[in-house]
Amino acid sequence: MEIIKLSALEIREKILSGELSSEEVTTAFIDQINKNQKYNAVLEVFDDAILQAKTMDEKIKNGFKGKLAGVPIIIKDNILYEGKICSCGSEFLKDYVAQYNATVIDKLLQAGAVIIARANMDEFAMGSSTENSAFGITHNPLDFDRVPGGSSGGSSAAVALDMCPIALGTETGGSVRQPASYCGIYGLKPSYGRISRYGVVAFASSLDQVGIFSKNVYDNALMLEVLAGEDKNDMTCAKVAVDDYTNGDWSCKKIKVGLPKEILNLAKGLPCEENLKNFVKWLKSKEIEIVDISLPNIDIALPVYYIIAPAEATSNLARFDGVKYTSRAKNAKNLDEIYKMSRSEGFGKEVKRRIMLGNYVLSSGYYDAYYKKAKRIQGELIKQFNRAFESCDIIIMPTTLAEAYKIGSKSDNPVDTYKEDIFTVTANIVGIPSLSIPFGKGEHGMPLGVQLMARKFNEKTIYNLAKFLEEERGE
Repeated sequence: MEIIKLSALEIREKILSGELSSEEVTTAFIDQINKNQKYNAVLEVFDDAILQAKTMDEKIKNGFKGKLAGVPIIIKDNILYEGKICSCGSEFLKDYVAQYNATVIDKLLQAGAVIIARANMDEFAMGSSTENSAFGITHNPLDFDRVPGGSSGGSSAAVALDMCPIALGTETGGSVRQPASYCGIYGLKPSYGRISRYGVVAFASSLDQVGIFSKNVYDNALMLEVLAGEDKNDMTCAKVAVDDYTNGDWSCKKIKVGLPKEILNLAKGLPCEENLKNFVKWLKSKEIEIVDISLPNIDIALPVYYIIAPAEATSNLARFDGVKYTSRAKNAKNLDEIYKMSRSEGFGKEVKRRIMLGNYVLSSGYYDAYYKKAKRIQGELIKQFNRAFESCDIIIMPTTLAEAYKIGSKSDNPVDTYKEDIFTVTANIVGIPSLSIPFGKGEHGMPLGVQLMARKFNEKTIYNLAKFLEEERGE
């Protein structure tokens, strides 16, 4: 039995039964992290991880049976964990120590998880490849010369490399689903408001959500059970009942799956087109009904996203000024120079690019032409998805255009990396849940993914179908 190959459920059961200890399990995963440092998936293994595990073993001896009892978890570097560095992948915050726990951290600890490390990420979650981290590039676990996706590429790579059974990332426009697709694992972006954002460093507040990486459907559902639910510290966190996600009806032959005709047009001629057609063919072979639907404005979802997200980011990043939390420019002589020099030295190229874009669309004379219009189209997209869900339970589309690309191949043209988000941004814009599941291979044998989307707060339907498909494929 190789510990690092066990699922979260198997780890919990073996620890509770006494077959394994949390200390043994944690040690095995830390050893795996140390053996694979060349991938740069993890920025720091927490020095108290083994102590956490020993403490958990004592609690379990005294009758504790939390849903994640003794299970090692890795978190993205923009989630506050009291007493630990939270750098957001930025030179600006390289020494910042969190003063309190994010709500998701408290929930993990209450469930018995052992939080062992923080994962690499694109600076301030701005990027699709984890090439924008101030602490070096993360490499794809399946091909060292390719990107793992981003901005949660470190978390995704960590799960794929067996450094932990489950990891947390965050999503603004696909930053969990896209790296999950590139690394051949499962990645969930839950409904907006399903998981508290309190204590998570914001990129675009109306689009951000904490997401979940796992190697199987059950572990993903188990983690959502732990994290979901209202939070008095986050007014955007919905007061909606949390379903029993792990107790599903995996027989899904009556489910209706919607295929947007516009997606077939957007995918035409791309590697994802043939893969999506193969997925549809496979669903039909399992007697799952496919219905044609229409999402007329989905082709402009990407420009809508790249107006709304940078606009909100501009506001959220204003707090990083060299005065309160961040590194201060050493040669600044007055307050103006502190602001200008600290931000110039502290922010990386991609963050500066998005700040400039956000300021532009919010500036006098352009607010009505860009931001206001984008918000109006966002409202229309929400209506279109609601109408589509009247005739189907799940909407499918590719996760990415193609397989993971070579490191550095898109560095000179950021627009090319923005285009990678074309299929993922819609779920964030309309606030619905979406799960990327591994399906198919690209031209070079790298994984591809397909998304399952459902009505807001209807993650259970997604998990039911995903688990059925997982079992049918014998995974």
